[in-house]
Amino acid sequence: MRNMNLIDPTTSTEPCALRRHPTKLFVETTTRCNLSCVMCVKQAEGCGITEGDMAPSTFAALEPALPTAEALILNGVGEPLLHPGLEGFITRAKALMPAGSWVGFQSNGLLLDEARALSLLRAGLDKICLSLDAFSPDTYQRIREGGQLLSIERAFDAIAKAKAALPGNTFQLGIEFVVMPSNMQELPTVLTWAAAHGAAFAIVTHALPYTEAETTSITYETCSAEAIELFRKWQAKAAAEDADIYRYPRIIWKYSKSAEELRVVGFVEHMKAEAEQSGIYLDLKKLFTLDLAHMERTAQMFQQARQAADACGIDLKLPELLLKETRRCDFVEEGGMFVSWDGEIFPCYFLWHHYHCFASGWQQTVKPRSFGNLAEKSALDIWNTGTFQAFRENVIRYDYPYCASCSLAPCDYVQTDNFEQDCHINAEPCGSCLWCMGIFQCLR
Repeated sequence: MRNMNLIDPTTSTEPCALRRHPTKLFVETTTRCNLSCVMCVKQAEGCGITEGDMAPSTFAALEPALPTAEALILNGVGEPLLHPGLEGFITRAKALMPAGSWVGFQSNGLLLDEARALSLLRAGLDKICLSLDAFSPDTYQRIREGGQLLSIERAFDAIAKAKAALPGNTFQLGIEFVVMPSNMQELPTVLTWAAAHGAAFAIVTHALPYTEAETTSITYETCSAEAIELFRKWQAKAAAEDADIYRYPRIIWKYSKSAEELRVVGFVEHMKAEAEQSGIYLDLKKLFTLDLAHMERTAQMFQQARQAADACGIDLKLPELLLKETRRCDFVEEGGMFVSWDGEIFPCYFLWHHYHCFASGWQQTVKPRSFGNLAEKSALDIWNTGTFQAFRENVIRYDYPYCASCSLAPCDYVQTDNFEQDCHINAEPCGSCLWCMGIFQCLR
């Protein structure tokens, strides 16, 4: 049954999540790829992703949603340039989409020569975001197994020549940089080089670890900024009175405590009370093992990257280094709908594929949340089903736990192969999602 509280789209000021049509379409043209990148979900054990290309009939089933779409992003877990009908999809979409809308995708750039670049621009492509995670060829090859930095240089050159051959175009070239401890020192140099070779924007994102071993490759902390600020506040208060709260994990379980030890416990208990009063989630185990030196190094590198971007005029989007206490799901807020190569409909990147991850420091099983298939219903009919409407409405209420910062996590609610509800009795697993906390970014 249609929810009559949803807003009929009459002006652009109405919330995208509540409109009767999706605003942004994320379309997986293929799951095939010509690289084996270390940070890709396809490398995750048990992901079970089937290789395939989107059929023309499946893309045609999206056409009712195109006249009201503001953006069409043509990529999923595969390499879009491998799809033989990519230009046809772009041409058809541009013919149907409204003025001011755009079509783009992310790519590893290996197949992008001058002829292909010309073909894409003539089809109407507005943006392309090339993966460029290093300035050193050795670092790049370790991250993008099977790729060569020289291929990216050729792709930049091909785009420059295609743009010169089509004067008056407004095409934008950008880069995506997956930041890890092994490559973050190269970020400022990459930005400067990319800007000098025609890049207008850069998206930086953290790596999503799929195994416990890969958690050494992350450059973010799984505590919120508010929790760390509160922890530092009480650490300083204790230190001012010659008490070391870092002793707390060693003494809390002692049956008999000295007066000095009781003072340490008292400071931590006051901190916990303030956190509860302020609505801040504390994971004491994580807070007491924070690598503050690593935090400072990463923050300094991000500052250098910002300075480099400002100097060369590239539009830089950096991710958060700490989890945001105030969450925002850009996918749902901006009216996103995700379409797999076989026509299945999903709400976001987090719930698009099946995988195991260690995003918050413990293993979590993530299962895709499908709302229908284009072989059975039209895109707009699926968007306006009661279940999809309710999902979007519940997401933007943000009434779910902060699993990453919770001292009880991982609990049976989220550490399960079959998620049913969280501790707030919500059916949406958003409490364990780090996209809405600013950690992961993509072309959108």
